[in-house]
Amino acid sequence: MLDSGITAIAYETLRDAKGTLPLLTPMSEVAGRMSIQEGAKYLERPQEGRGILLAGVPGVAPAEVAILGGGIVGSNAAKVAAGLGANVRIPRYQPRPPPLHLDDIMPPNVTTLYSDRHTIRETIERADLVIGAILITGARAPRLVRREDLTRMKHGGCDRSTVAIDQGGCVETSRPTTHRNPTYVVDGVVHYCVTNMPGAVGRTSTYALCNVTLPYVLQLANRGWRSVAAAYPGFAEGVNIDHGHVTNHAVADTFGLPFSALNTNPPTGRA
Repeated sequence: MLDSGITAIAYETLRDAKGTLPLLTPMSEVAGRMSIQEGAKYLERPQEGRGILLAGVPGVAPAEVAILGGGIVGSNAAKVAAGLGANVRIPRYQPRPPPLHLDDIMPPNVTTLYSDRHTIRETIERADLVIGAILITGARAPRLVRREDLTRMKHGGCDRSTVAIDQGGCVETSRPTTHRNPTYVVDGVVHYCVTNMPGAVGRTSTYALCNVTLPYVLQLANRGWRSVAAAYPGFAEGVNIDHGHVTNHAVADTFGLPFSALNTNPPTGRA
């Protein structure tokens, strides 16, 4: 892409006036909700899972679900898991102040925890299903679950990486998979790491993404990207590459490439 000379604007790093990621939000919502749907399926014994019904039944305890991260993906996953009746624990990895107070919006079967190494190990040890829901804008996801941690997890348990797998995964043993071949097993733990989860529900995803994308497309068409970037700093953060230069700090650091400050002034003689 650098060699092509194009200007590349990323869905994943464009921010709105509130500092949130508006173009990433709908896909994160879809992926978060799907994570429980897929996780429940891969806990079934024919899928090499532990043979556990996520919701349980009267007289049999429901599944234990651990969600690493309390952002858009994590909160949506927690709502669905809790709605099905699972016991949910969320060690919240927050590199910046959280955008919402999970304790205020979650039902009683969701417990939020301060996230540190000890809490994460303790939480995944008791979990039947682990959801990786970590996102650091433009950068590689931190490895919160290490290879040796898998020996502490329940065999046949399902460990999935949702949005995190698109940026390296927050589990050391995670690697990208596809809808055709979605899972693999490491140390008895089923890994589901499909990189484009929302693609499985393309109709829902398309409507959700178009709804939030269209206003930005109209701005680009009417004003040009440089004018929009000059007026809205959050939009400028979405510009990752401009004519052979990486213009986003996190992307440059992740790939070991030099960073160049974005020039929002139009070339001479052009609008």
